Amino acid sequence: MSNLEASYIDYEAFLSPEFSAENFANTLVTSTNNPSDTTIDLSTPLSRVLFDLQEIDTHINSLTTKSALPLLNHTKGQSEASSQILAEVDSQLAILTKSYSRLEKEVLQKHHAADEAHTAAQNSWETLRLGRTVARYLSLSRQLEAQINEALPKSLAKEDFSALLRASHTLLQLRGLIDGSSDPSSEGYKVARINIVKSLQSDLTSPSESRILSKAQQTIREFNVSSLSSTSAQSSTTPSSTATPTFSQTSHTKIATSNALTILALLSEPTLLSTLTTYLSNALTSSLSSLTRSLSTLSSNTLPRTLLEASTRCQNIVALETLLSTHPMSLLPRLLTHLDTSSLPSYFWRSLAAGLEPRVAEIVNRGGAQARLLKKEKDRVRESLRECVLRGSQMPKGVEIGGRGGGEGGFVVGGWEREAAVMAAAVLGALGR
Repeated sequence: MSNLEASYIDYEAFLSPEFSAENFANTLVTSTNNPSDTTIDLSTPLSRVLFDLQEIDTHINSLTTKSALPLLNHTKGQSEASSQILAEVDSQLAILTKSYSRLEKEVLQKHHAADEAHTAAQNSWETLRLGRTVARYLSLSRQLEAQINEALPKSLAKEDFSALLRASHTLLQLRGLIDGSSDPSSEGYKVARINIVKSLQSDLTSPSESRILSKAQQTIREFNVSSLSSTSAQSSTTPSSTATPTFSQTSHTKIATSNALTILALLSEPTLLSTLTTYLSNALTSSLSSLTRSLSTLSSNTLPRTLLEASTRCQNIVALETLLSTHPMSLLPRLLTHLDTSSLPSYFWRSLAAGLEPRVAEIVNRGGAQARLLKKEKDRVRESLRECVLRGSQMPKGVEIGGRGGGEGGFVVGGWEREAAVMAAAVLGALGR
């Protein structure tokens, strides 16, 4: 330190953490030049820097020469200390390596083995779970096949709608397994990927569902419990029949139709609404066509028979509405909402009236004997239409559904006079006063 103090060089400035070479050079240049000069002399500051460097180099040589032995001893001591530290570190490292090897053998290898065992167990459990699901699907498929064979025998035996309903519930269980195929938390997870399940879907499940839906739709299309006419020509809604339905037939029809409604509601509500709408549409189309022909001829036999057929169709609609209203799945409100009406008989008569009005107007506009006869018999036609509406808006005689049954004869006047007036107005409105 005394040597540093004896030198003219400011070592403290050079050793300071805040030393800046740029600031030092700038100070050196400005101190050796006149600020008023137009040129800068760099040779003087450069010579000073070189002289200072030579002085520092001389000073370093002097110090190392005088202190060579202490420096060598210090270096030797540092080297020996480093060797001792390195030897100690090597021994500790060897102990650590040995400990890690033992730890790897006792813990890590066992952990890897346990992890592999866990993966294998998990995969085995997934396989077992999937196997059980496939087995359940196969069992349900066999059950469905047996129920279909029981419900829809190939022989001439009657269909068993109880078995058909059970088959529908089985289909719902099969559908639930397939629908859950993409949900890890579902019982049917990944079951749809199994080839045998795919085969059963295409060969059994889908065809069975189509057969069940088709049979349920057919049963609703053929619904007929009215006994008004033994020759009711309901060709669009029922098969041709020449006999009044017996009590046994009526009971079977009610049970079959109720089960058919349940089946369609369970499997496909849109199909249910479409089938019921088609039933009403067919009844309307048949009644509209036959009434138009009868009004064109106004025969003494044709018009009463045609009006009786229309009453028969509406009585079937009344019975169907009662079945829907008493159904445990509350089916009637859905249909009424779909049709935007408050009552199926009212919907039938008002729709029939809306279709008749332009056709009667066409008959009148054509003129001729038919138009003159229609005008002449308008009072009889009015009364016949009124009786048709009031008779057709009642529950069929001898039929009881949900505590509501038809009378033994005649008809109730109250409650449907407005629909009767609408029908009369549709037919007689074009005839004038």
